[in-house]
Amino acid sequence: MSDNRFGEKTEQPTPHRLREARRKGQVVKSTELCSACNLLAVVFLFILFGGTLFQWIREMVGQFLGEYLSMAVSDGNMRPLIMQVGFSYFKIMGLIFVTVLSAGLIINYAQVGFVFSTDKISPSMEKLNPLEGFKRIVSRRALFELLKALMKICLVGMVTFIFFSSRLEGFLTYMFLSPGSFLEIFSSEIINLSLRVAIIFIILAVLDYIYQRQEHFKNLRMTRQEVKEEFKQMEGDPLIRSKLREKQRSLANQRMMHEVPNATVVVTNPTELAVALKYSAEKIPVPLMVAKGAGLIAARIKEKAKEHNVPVVENKPVARMLYEQVEIGQVIPMELYQSVAEILALVYELNKEHGRRR
Repeated sequence: MSDNRFGEKTEQPTPHRLREARRKGQVVKSTELCSACNLLAVVFLFILFGGTLFQWIREMVGQFLGEYLSMAVSDGNMRPLIMQVGFSYFKIMGLIFVTVLSAGLIINYAQVGFVFSTDKISPSMEKLNPLEGFKRIVSRRALFELLKALMKICLVGMVTFIFFSSRLEGFLTYMFLSPGSFLEIFSSEIINLSLRVAIIFIILAVLDYIYQRQEHFKNLRMTRQEVKEEFKQMEGDPLIRSKLREKQRSLANQRMMHEVPNATVVVTNPTELAVALKYSAEKIPVPLMVAKGAGLIAARIKEKAKEHNVPVVENKPVARMLYEQVEIGQVIPMELYQSVAEILALVYELNKEHGRRR
């Protein structure tokens, strides 16, 4: 029983798993949200610039029916005719295309950000496997997509039916209006209907996005063994990490011992601690910690200092404070200036006496 639980995907995806999925193009994305925002953007485009678009359409249709049909076709006028018709067409459709493209880019970027991946389009034998294709057709996701499409058709059909049935008598009176008035009123009604349909699409898109997000994280769930394996890969095996830390400590101790012969003084506890300070009035105006250690390392520091005639001074409180407050490569804090200055003064006196004896 415990082995089965250990193999079940019960753990939430780790940040590394989410990054790898994003690198492969597996992100939370709802196509319904893109469609809904595109529709809403087009509706607002017609609300804001509908009059201008219809004016352009009337001008293009008027020129086509009034001028172009009666124009004699020849090699000389075909090219400017095509250019003029093409410009009028793309002026109208270009504004709609730019609106849809901008809305699509914005909503896609808002959902997933910028992701570039070729894994989705790369060839794979799994995509050619009929059995895998059948599994995708009868999967829970396919069933959800089918139910979503049916719900969309039913809701849009219901809203459209209610909209037209409530305005049926008004539509019958439109035939007595002039073409301009009919176009203005009818376009207003169509925009009203489109806005309602867009709101339904937005609601369905939000629900779809919530579902897609849940499915995305569910598909990326991990077993406990996968989490442990990923941790080992990211952090390394514990035994290897301990050996690396031991090696790093050994190299740091070797570098530290190389600095002891260049120290000015070694302050001891006297048996437990040892710290080595370096000071030069010209080069190092503030005493610098070059080595420190406790136990065996302290004993090695003192032996190294004696081998190279570095003064060893016993001062228990100063040694303890230096060991606890100062790291290797750092200067001593200001509150220890006076104590260390007294030790350095003692060292200089000892050096002078040693020089006179010699």
